[in-house]
Amino acid sequence: MDELRNKQSHKRPGGPRRSMDGFVQPRRTGSRSTANLSTPSLRSDKSVKSPVMLDNFKRAEGFRSTNRQRPLSAAAVKRGRPFAATSATDEPLLITKQPQRFKRGFFGLGRKKPVGPDSKKRAWSRKRKAITAFLVLLAIVLLTGGFLAFKGYINVNKVLKGGGGAVAFDTNVDPSKLKGEGDGRVNVLLLGRGGEGHEGADLTDTIIIASIDPVAKEASLVSIPRDFYVPVDDAGQMKINAVFATGKQAELNKNSRQTDQVKKQAEEAGFTLLEKTVEETFGLPIHYRTIIDFKGFEQAVNIVGGVTVNVPAAVTENMRINGQNYRLDVKPGVQQMDGFKALAYSRSRYTSARGDFDRAERQRLIIIALKEKIMSAGTFSNPAKISSLLDTMGDRVQTNFSSQDLSRLYQLGKDVPQSKIVSIGLADPPNNYVVTDMIGGQSVVVPRAGVGNFGEIQGYLRNALKDSFIKNENASIMVLNGTESPGLATTKADELKSFGYNITAVSNAPTKEYDKTTIIDLRSGSKKYTQSYLEKRFNTKSIGLLPDPTIEAGTADFVIILGSDQATTRSQ
Repeated sequence: MDELRNKQSHKRPGGPRRSMDGFVQPRRTGSRSTANLSTPSLRSDKSVKSPVMLDNFKRAEGFRSTNRQRPLSAAAVKRGRPFAATSATDEPLLITKQPQRFKRGFFGLGRKKPVGPDSKKRAWSRKRKAITAFLVLLAIVLLTGGFLAFKGYINVNKVLKGGGGAVAFDTNVDPSKLKGEGDGRVNVLLLGRGGEGHEGADLTDTIIIASIDPVAKEASLVSIPRDFYVPVDDAGQMKINAVFATGKQAELNKNSRQTDQVKKQAEEAGFTLLEKTVEETFGLPIHYRTIIDFKGFEQAVNIVGGVTVNVPAAVTENMRINGQNYRLDVKPGVQQMDGFKALAYSRSRYTSARGDFDRAERQRLIIIALKEKIMSAGTFSNPAKISSLLDTMGDRVQTNFSSQDLSRLYQLGKDVPQSKIVSIGLADPPNNYVVTDMIGGQSVVVPRAGVGNFGEIQGYLRNALKDSFIKNENASIMVLNGTESPGLATTKADELKSFGYNITAVSNAPTKEYDKTTIIDLRSGSKKYTQSYLEKRFNTKSIGLLPDPTIEAGTADFVIILGSDQATTRSQ
């Protein structure tokens, strides 16, 4: 064997050198090395060539396991370094490469990770990458969300200006917070105007009172004719569609500089004047208002994907909408409408038999359809749609809802089915309480009872929109005349009926000497809302016992004995 080795070593320059024990020393080539079992000086010799191969064994001369064992020092293994011994003091060991074992990855999810001498290092590397990716994603979400939140805050404040209020939104209403009959509902004044670029941009040609009963889960839409002739504080009489513009212009005339703040104050003055006029004319409290221009309405309908309208009668009209000619042709039956067509349909009136009254009916149909689409599409639970709506409405709609009020309104709206939404028109038979007339050379709408006589209309609307608390308690009331004024009990009883009170008896009191009206609560405060309303209306506190034992109250919950203080009080 020695001779064979010597011959082969002479044939290859720089071949393997012989160690003292006669084993062939392998050489190192490139980055691959074979562990040496001899002296340190030979281990670091970089000039050593490939080891001599014997026969066709296909492995280097010297000892090597068939399991591809390689010698490692004990110190190296302890340090966790998979390299050969690096000093003469290291004790060579032979370690067999073990098959890899695995366990679940980060948080038990995703890829499996190996377990071995360097498993902790590799696992931490993977975990660190996962954490880094998660943090980067979180940062993106927070930055994007922060931007959208800021953007939403700006747009929300453009649209939802706050300032309105309805006690009826509360789940357990304190009666002392109710100002009077009607506060048991939520009444919203819906206004539509042409907006910038339209002739008469601030004329509110759409005026609708949306009234919601949060107790009975019902709603009503009352259309006010745009040509309704009404008295206006410090401005004489005019069509109601000009009241907002009148109040706004009056405020603008007070200031020579048309700053944003002045314009904002002018808008508020217009709202204030119109709300006051509506409350005094129709006898209904207004808790909120919303105004939108034509373009904003069109875009809002498009954002929710259009509306579905059950058209009662065909409408065909050549129109000019948003600066362009358009032929409206709508067939009877269920129709799908985009924003432009819905706007045209709600504005059409010239080819209709009843003109503006038919148009008002179509506007109510569109509003109901839009409400249904918003609720079914989940618009207020879809951040993308909310963002789009706010972007669209920021400059085209104004309201005194707060975000909390609007959220409550949305929740109420979901509970009100379409079948519980009543459409009310003042010219719709059999309740046709208005007629057309010519005053000052212009066509106007006036009460059929006479110009300025709104009592009949007020009674009709109060009964149609009964206060939810009065309706729910349905207290029986006896009205007695305790004065010498004839017919006083009947007059007051009729007034109370118009607010929805349940009047069960009207008569004279045993004596006529009552100076002040007396309210007797025979149910010990169990019908607290009716008690509170009556006390506010007659400006007195109720008592628990009848002042005259000869009065037979029967099943009445309340007895009202009218005093002379009511004989001179005007009917409200």
